Amino acid sequence: MSETLFDPKMLEALVCPMTQGTLDYDAGNQELVSRAGKLAFPIRNGIPVMLVDEARKLD
Repeated sequence: MSETLFDPKMLEALVCPMTQGTLDYDAGNQELVSRAGKLAFPIRNGIPVMLVDEARKLD
């Protein structure tokens, strides 16, 4: 099965929808992490899901 990978260059155009802050790419978990918002947004089939309702809350 071939997995579509996220292109880290997309980080230049993406911000956290809640804080408008920067995001970090977590390749291991396939997530974009907003440290300010304490949220991790999933990446599905190479596409980041930038919905607060879909994000995982971080401690």
